[in-house]
Amino acid sequence: MRIVGIETEYGILDPVDAYANPILLSSLLVDGARTWAGGRSTRWDYGGEDPLQDLRGTRRARANATADMLTDAVEADADTGTVSLRRRRGSWEDPAHLNAVLSNGARFYVDHAHPEYSGPEVSNARDAVIWDRAGDRIAVAAADAVTRGDGPAIALYKNNVDGKGASYGTHENFLVRRDVDFDGLARRLTPHLVTRQIYTGAGRVGLGQRGETAGFQMSQRADYIEADMGLETTLRRPIINTRDEPHADRSRWRRLHVILGDANCLEVPTFLKIGATSLVLSAVEADDERLDALELAEPVGDVQRVSRDLTLRAPLTLATGERATALDLQRAVLEVARDYATDAVDVLVIARWERVLELLSRDVFSASRDVEWVAKLELLGRIRTKYSVAGVALPWTDARLAAVDFRWSELRSGMAATLAARGAFETVADPELIAAAMTTAPRDTRAAARGDIVALKPELVDAAGWSTVVIDREADHGALEVVHLDDPSRPSHPLLDALARE
Repeated sequence: MRIVGIETEYGILDPVDAYANPILLSSLLVDGARTWAGGRSTRWDYGGEDPLQDLRGTRRARANATADMLTDAVEADADTGTVSLRRRRGSWEDPAHLNAVLSNGARFYVDHAHPEYSGPEVSNARDAVIWDRAGDRIAVAAADAVTRGDGPAIALYKNNVDGKGASYGTHENFLVRRDVDFDGLARRLTPHLVTRQIYTGAGRVGLGQRGETAGFQMSQRADYIEADMGLETTLRRPIINTRDEPHADRSRWRRLHVILGDANCLEVPTFLKIGATSLVLSAVEADDERLDALELAEPVGDVQRVSRDLTLRAPLTLATGERATALDLQRAVLEVARDYATDAVDVLVIARWERVLELLSRDVFSASRDVEWVAKLELLGRIRTKYSVAGVALPWTDARLAAVDFRWSELRSGMAATLAARGAFETVADPELIAAAMTTAPRDTRAAARGDIVALKPELVDAAGWSTVVIDREADHGALEVVHLDDPSRPSHPLLDALARE
């Protein structure tokens, strides 16, 4: 059982007003989520935030941090002008329209200029898909609530680029053992993260951060990865993010925050990026030396090389001087991962992983039901042929192709959603379970304790975070109680359970 979770920042715009402020739209959307939840939500507890601690054993000085790194909240003293970390509770007022902790255990909030759905902690790849898809539905429901409340229309996009040089993330979180050497973990995991995009990439029209070069590539995030390791998430984005913020018992766990993955509209890529990476981490925790042979000589450059190699034949140079393709490396990683499958979901991950690699090796287009970049490329290929002139396909510079790429990921009626409704893609999650996950938390992680108290007794919850719930049982708000949930695999807490039953 490995605790995992997915965070998705959505692209957002007002289809009527191209100049609408995205921060305001995001705030309205969070308000819409609270309206949709019918009062079954609460504000965020910033008490456990620690964004500047580095997994390499150092701490970034606050004065040297960029604004995007400061995920904790701050408050200014009007009398002295000093700035300090925002208190968990007290004299400040949390702007509720910026945060909502929902009954399914998730956090829905404004992250800079985007709305973000941070899914609840889950224990396996299938549940990760279920609660990720539930987040998409919640976002649409929140947009509907805004419109019904006489607010603007809101269009949401599950993508990672705006076509103007900006990228926003879909992050994965994996709980790993604290006693595992971090440098070894990074070295052994990197080849997998670099090459898994052959089945997890969402596809993108344009090469370069601003799409300045014509073409198509597998990954939306690849051109924004510029370092092997680092604390940043919006500048010099690394393959391995080093933020040491476990949201759990620090003596036992790290939270590996993976930021180079794409947002996926298809279920199989999400299933595999969580499931395969979890199994590789099990091999790392077991000190499996077979992974050492896969170390890459130039991993940062290889992120782009893999993304742009639609033939899957480009050789990558290993640290040993040998050469192998991304497909070769994924096959090797798969063989190692087989030995760490311990339950039925793991077995399904291995089977899907093996099947997708086989399809890609045979003919990439045979994987169009499973791999998002292939499905998108296939659609774009038909459009290029349809509008060809004198037998010459529509060039990649044509604005119509960029428009299709953008429209692909629109949540409500985008091309991916339309094709999915027609049965064009393989699925792994029961639609009824996705619908239930909109309001119900996973039952085998601490998200159950958080979600249940929010669902059943929201009036008692002053605030909640990943590892805390702040209870307010007094009318004068004079006796707040902080309940700690330091074990993510523990789905209940005596006090919260008792309060929920009252």
